[in-house]
Amino acid sequence: MPQGPLVYSQKLLTRITHWVWAVSLFFLMLSGLQIFNAHPSLHIGQEVGFAYDNAILQIGAQQKGEALRGVTRVLGVEFDTTGVLGVSNGEARAIPAALTIPSYQSLATGRVIHFFFAWALVGALTLWLVVSGLNGHMRQLIPTLADLKALPQDIADHARLLFHHTGEYGVLQKLAYASVLFVALPLMILTGLSMSPGFNAAAPWLLDLFQGRQTARTIHFLTMLALIGFFAVHMAMILLAGPFNALRSITTGWYRTDEAPHD
Repeated sequence: MPQGPLVYSQKLLTRITHWVWAVSLFFLMLSGLQIFNAHPSLHIGQEVGFAYDNAILQIGAQQKGEALRGVTRVLGVEFDTTGVLGVSNGEARAIPAALTIPSYQSLATGRVIHFFFAWALVGALTLWLVVSGLNGHMRQLIPTLADLKALPQDIADHARLLFHHTGEYGVLQKLAYASVLFVALPLMILTGLSMSPGFNAAAPWLLDLFQGRQTARTIHFLTMLALIGFFAVHMAMILLAGPFNALRSITTGWYRTDEAPHD
Protein backbone atom coordinates (compact mmCIF):
# COMPACT_ATOMS: atom_id res chain seq x y z
CA MET A 1 0.00 0.00 0.00
CA PRO A 2 1.23 3.56 -0.70
CA GLN A 3 2.94 5.32 2.22
CA GLY A 4 3.49 8.76 0.71
CA PRO A 5 1.69 12.05 1.21
CA LEU A 6 -1.96 12.75 0.52
CA VAL A 7 -2.72 14.79 -2.62
CA TYR A 8 -5.99 16.39 -3.68
CA SER A 9 -6.70 14.45 -6.88
CA GLN A 10 -10.46 14.62 -7.54
CA LYS A 11 -12.41 17.87 -7.77
CA LEU A 12 -15.86 18.14 -6.17
CA LEU A 13 -17.68 18.14 -9.52
CA THR A 14 -15.87 14.98 -10.63
CA ARG A 15 -16.82 13.21 -7.40
CA ILE A 16 -20.48 14.23 -7.61
CA THR A 17 -20.88 13.31 -11.27
CA HIS A 18 -19.06 10.00 -10.72
CA TRP A 19 -21.67 8.88 -8.19
CA VAL A 20 -24.55 10.21 -10.30
CA TRP A 21 -23.22 8.16 -13.24
CA ALA A 22 -22.76 5.06 -11.07
CA VAL A 23 -26.32 5.17 -9.68
CA SER A 24 -27.84 6.13 -13.02
CA LEU A 25 -26.08 3.38 -14.96
CA PHE A 26 -27.16 0.77 -12.38
CA PHE A 27 -30.84 1.66 -12.75
CA LEU A 28 -30.51 2.16 -16.51
CA MET A 29 -29.09 -1.32 -16.99
CA LEU A 30 -31.74 -3.14 -14.92
CA SER A 31 -34.68 -1.10 -16.22
CA GLY A 32 -33.26 -1.48 -19.74
CA LEU A 33 -33.34 -5.26 -19.37
CA GLN A 34 -36.97 -4.91 -18.26
CA ILE A 35 -37.71 -3.03 -21.49
CA PHE A 36 -35.73 -5.59 -23.50
CA ASN A 37 -37.98 -8.35 -22.09
CA ALA A 38 -40.94 -6.85 -23.95
CA HIS A 39 -39.20 -7.67 -27.26
CA PRO A 40 -36.20 -9.93 -26.52
CA SER A 41 -34.44 -9.81 -29.86
CA LEU A 42 -31.93 -7.55 -31.57
CA HIS A 43 -31.93 -6.77 -35.29
CA ILE A 44 -29.77 -5.06 -37.89
CA GLY A 45 -31.51 -3.06 -40.61
CA GLN A 46 -34.20 -0.51 -41.18
CA GLU A 47 -37.12 -2.89 -40.62
CA VAL A 48 -38.14 -5.96 -38.60
CA GLY A 49 -41.08 -8.36 -38.87
CA PHE A 50 -42.25 -11.74 -40.10
CA ALA A 51 -40.77 -11.22 -43.56
CA TYR A 52 -37.30 -10.36 -42.25
CA ASP A 53 -34.62 -12.65 -40.88
CA ASN A 54 -32.16 -10.04 -39.65
CA ALA A 55 -32.00 -10.92 -35.95
CA ILE A 56 -28.54 -11.26 -34.46
CA LEU A 57 -29.85 -12.23 -31.00
CA GLN A 58 -33.12 -13.81 -29.90
CA ILE A 59 -34.04 -15.06 -26.43
CA GLY A 60 -37.20 -17.13 -26.06
CA ALA A 61 -38.81 -20.32 -24.81
CA GLN A 62 -39.90 -23.49 -26.57
CA GLN A 63 -42.16 -26.30 -25.36
CA LYS A 64 -40.24 -29.57 -25.72
CA GLY A 65 -42.41 -32.43 -24.55
CA GLU A 66 -43.63 -31.59 -21.08
CA ALA A 67 -40.76 -29.22 -20.36
CA LEU A 68 -40.44 -25.52 -21.20
CA ARG A 69 -36.90 -24.87 -22.43
CA GLY A 70 -35.08 -21.57 -22.77
CA VAL A 71 -33.52 -21.06 -26.18
CA THR A 72 -31.07 -18.30 -27.06
CA ARG A 73 -30.12 -17.79 -30.67
CA VAL A 74 -26.96 -15.87 -31.57
CA LEU A 75 -26.26 -15.26 -35.27
CA GLY A 76 -28.47 -18.23 -36.14
CA VAL A 77 -26.83 -20.66 -33.69
CA GLU A 78 -29.14 -21.96 -30.94
CA PHE A 79 -28.16 -22.61 -27.33
CA ASP A 80 -30.19 -24.17 -24.53
CA THR A 81 -30.17 -21.55 -21.75
CA THR A 82 -32.92 -22.92 -19.51
CA GLY A 83 -32.70 -21.48 -16.00
CA VAL A 84 -30.53 -18.58 -17.14
CA LEU A 85 -32.18 -16.98 -20.18
CA GLY A 86 -35.54 -17.69 -21.78
CA VAL A 87 -36.99 -19.69 -18.89
CA SER A 88 -36.63 -18.74 -15.24
CA ASN A 89 -38.37 -20.47 -12.31
CA GLY A 90 -40.40 -22.53 -14.76
CA GLU A 91 -41.88 -19.59 -16.66
CA ALA A 92 -41.04 -17.99 -19.99
CA ARG A 93 -38.97 -14.87 -19.35
CA ALA A 94 -36.03 -13.69 -21.45
CA ILE A 95 -34.11 -11.99 -18.60
CA PRO A 96 -34.73 -13.37 -15.08
CA ALA A 97 -36.54 -11.24 -12.49
CA ALA A 98 -33.40 -10.79 -10.36
CA LEU A 99 -31.81 -8.73 -13.16
CA THR A 100 -34.70 -6.37 -13.98
CA ILE A 101 -36.28 -3.32 -12.36
CA PRO A 102 -39.05 -3.80 -11.47
CA SER A 103 -38.68 -7.54 -10.86
CA TYR A 104 -42.20 -8.21 -12.17
CA GLN A 105 -42.98 -7.71 -15.86
CA SER A 106 -44.05 -4.08 -16.41
CA LEU A 107 -42.90 -2.28 -19.52
CA ALA A 108 -44.51 1.02 -18.46
CA THR A 109 -42.76 1.10 -15.06
CA GLY A 110 -39.46 0.10 -16.63
CA ARG A 111 -39.72 2.93 -19.15
CA VAL A 112 -40.49 5.55 -16.47
CA ILE A 113 -37.46 4.50 -14.40
CA HIS A 114 -35.25 4.25 -17.50
CA PHE A 115 -36.13 7.72 -18.79
CA PHE A 116 -35.69 9.36 -15.37
CA PHE A 117 -32.15 8.06 -14.90
CA ALA A 118 -31.34 8.60 -18.58
CA TRP A 119 -31.96 12.34 -18.19
CA ALA A 120 -30.01 12.34 -14.89
CA LEU A 121 -27.09 10.83 -16.81
CA VAL A 122 -27.42 13.35 -19.64
CA GLY A 123 -27.48 16.26 -17.20
CA ALA A 124 -24.46 15.05 -15.23
CA LEU A 125 -22.43 14.31 -18.37
CA THR A 126 -23.26 17.69 -19.94
CA LEU A 127 -22.31 19.53 -16.75
CA TRP A 128 -19.05 17.59 -16.45
CA LEU A 129 -18.09 18.19 -20.10
CA VAL A 130 -18.71 21.94 -19.85
CA VAL A 131 -16.99 22.54 -16.51
CA SER A 132 -14.10 20.11 -17.16
CA GLY A 133 -13.52 21.70 -20.53
CA LEU A 134 -13.27 25.13 -18.90
CA ASN A 135 -11.06 24.20 -15.92
CA GLY A 136 -8.72 21.96 -17.92
CA HIS A 137 -9.57 18.69 -16.19
CA MET A 138 -10.78 17.17 -19.45
CA ARG A 139 -7.31 17.50 -20.96
CA GLN A 140 -5.94 15.21 -18.23
CA LEU A 141 -7.97 12.35 -19.73
CA ILE A 142 -6.75 12.75 -23.30
CA PRO A 143 -3.63 10.61 -23.97
CA THR A 144 -0.63 12.48 -25.32
CA LEU A 145 2.03 11.13 -27.66
CA ALA A 146 4.29 10.57 -24.65
CA ASP A 147 1.49 8.57 -22.99
CA LEU A 148 1.09 6.34 -26.02
CA LYS A 149 4.84 5.68 -26.08
CA ALA A 150 4.56 4.55 -22.47
CA LEU A 151 1.60 2.25 -23.22
CA PRO A 152 3.61 -1.02 -23.56
CA GLN A 153 5.28 -0.40 -20.19
CA ASP A 154 1.94 0.44 -18.54
CA ILE A 155 0.42 -2.78 -19.90
CA ALA A 156 3.39 -4.78 -18.59
CA ASP A 157 3.11 -3.14 -15.15
CA HIS A 158 -0.61 -3.95 -14.93
CA ALA A 159 0.04 -7.55 -16.02
CA ARG A 160 2.50 -7.88 -13.12
CA LEU A 161 0.02 -6.11 -10.75
CA LEU A 162 2.55 -3.32 -10.29
CA PHE A 163 0.58 -0.13 -9.66
CA HIS A 164 1.96 3.39 -9.38
CA HIS A 165 0.10 5.60 -6.89
CA THR A 166 0.94 9.05 -8.20
CA GLY A 167 -2.43 10.77 -8.07
CA GLU A 168 -2.32 11.18 -11.85
CA TYR A 169 -3.97 9.10 -14.56
CA GLY A 170 -1.92 6.42 -16.28
CA VAL A 171 -2.22 5.88 -20.01
CA LEU A 172 -4.48 2.83 -19.64
CA GLN A 173 -6.73 4.80 -17.29
CA LYS A 174 -6.85 7.69 -19.76
CA LEU A 175 -7.78 5.40 -22.65
CA ALA A 176 -10.46 3.63 -20.59
CA TYR A 177 -12.05 6.77 -19.12
CA ALA A 178 -11.88 8.68 -22.41
CA SER A 179 -13.55 5.77 -24.21
CA VAL A 180 -16.41 5.80 -21.70
CA LEU A 181 -16.88 9.57 -21.38
CA PHE A 182 -16.33 10.60 -24.99
CA VAL A 183 -17.53 7.51 -26.90
CA ALA A 184 -19.66 5.02 -24.97
CA LEU A 185 -21.90 7.39 -22.98
CA PRO A 186 -22.59 9.78 -25.92
CA LEU A 187 -23.29 6.73 -28.10
CA MET A 188 -25.75 5.39 -25.52
CA ILE A 189 -27.52 8.75 -25.39
CA LEU A 190 -27.73 9.20 -29.17
CA THR A 191 -28.95 5.65 -29.84
CA GLY A 192 -31.47 6.03 -27.02
CA LEU A 193 -32.80 9.23 -28.59
CA SER A 194 -32.98 7.43 -31.95
CA MET A 195 -35.60 5.10 -30.48
CA SER A 196 -37.84 7.98 -29.41
CA PRO A 197 -40.62 8.73 -31.94
CA GLY A 198 -40.85 12.28 -30.61
CA PHE A 199 -37.15 12.92 -31.14
CA ASN A 200 -37.31 11.23 -34.55
CA ALA A 201 -39.79 13.90 -35.62
CA ALA A 202 -37.49 16.69 -34.40
CA ALA A 203 -34.24 15.14 -35.72
CA PRO A 204 -34.96 12.56 -38.46
CA TRP A 205 -31.29 12.61 -39.50
CA LEU A 206 -30.43 10.63 -36.36
CA LEU A 207 -32.28 7.58 -37.69
CA ASP A 208 -30.35 7.83 -40.94
CA LEU A 209 -27.10 8.07 -38.99
CA PHE A 210 -27.75 4.75 -37.21
CA GLN A 211 -29.45 3.05 -40.17
CA GLY A 212 -32.85 2.70 -38.50
CA ARG A 213 -34.36 2.27 -35.06
CA GLN A 214 -33.65 -1.47 -34.88
CA THR A 215 -29.95 -1.00 -35.59
CA ALA A 216 -29.82 1.82 -33.03
CA ARG A 217 -31.43 -0.51 -30.47
CA THR A 218 -28.81 -3.17 -31.17
CA ILE A 219 -25.95 -0.66 -30.83
CA HIS A 220 -27.55 0.59 -27.60
CA PHE A 221 -27.60 -2.95 -26.18
CA LEU A 222 -24.05 -3.81 -27.25
CA THR A 223 -22.73 -0.55 -25.78
CA MET A 224 -24.42 -1.49 -22.51
CA LEU A 225 -22.53 -4.80 -22.54
CA ALA A 226 -19.27 -2.91 -23.16
CA LEU A 227 -19.99 -0.67 -20.16
CA ILE A 228 -20.59 -3.75 -18.01
CA GLY A 229 -17.19 -5.02 -19.13
CA PHE A 230 -15.61 -1.67 -18.23
CA PHE A 231 -17.26 -1.79 -14.79
CA ALA A 232 -15.91 -5.30 -14.12
CA VAL A 233 -12.35 -4.28 -15.02
CA HIS A 234 -12.73 -0.98 -13.13
CA MET A 235 -13.75 -2.79 -9.92
CA ALA A 236 -10.97 -5.36 -10.32
CA MET A 237 -8.36 -2.61 -10.64
CA ILE A 238 -9.73 -0.81 -7.57
CA LEU A 239 -9.57 -3.98 -5.48
CA LEU A 240 -6.05 -4.82 -6.65
CA ALA A 241 -4.60 -1.30 -6.37
CA GLY A 242 -6.11 -0.49 -2.96
CA PRO A 243 -9.88 -0.08 -2.49
CA PHE A 244 -9.71 2.19 0.57
CA ASN A 245 -7.39 4.65 -1.12
CA ALA A 246 -9.53 4.74 -4.28
CA LEU A 247 -12.77 5.09 -2.31
CA ARG A 248 -11.33 7.94 -0.23
CA SER A 249 -10.21 9.68 -3.42
CA ILE A 250 -13.61 9.55 -5.13
CA THR A 251 -15.42 10.45 -1.89
CA THR A 252 -13.24 13.14 -0.30
CA GLY A 253 -10.86 13.97 -3.16
CA TRP A 254 -7.71 13.01 -1.21
CA TYR A 255 -5.46 10.26 -2.54
CA ARG A 256 -2.39 8.76 -0.85
CA THR A 257 0.59 8.53 -3.19
CA ASP A 258 3.71 6.40 -3.19
CA GLU A 259 6.49 7.42 -0.84
CA ALA A 260 9.03 9.69 -2.50
CA PRO A 261 12.36 7.93 -3.18
CA HIS A 262 15.20 8.75 -0.79
CA ASP A 263 18.59 10.05 -1.92
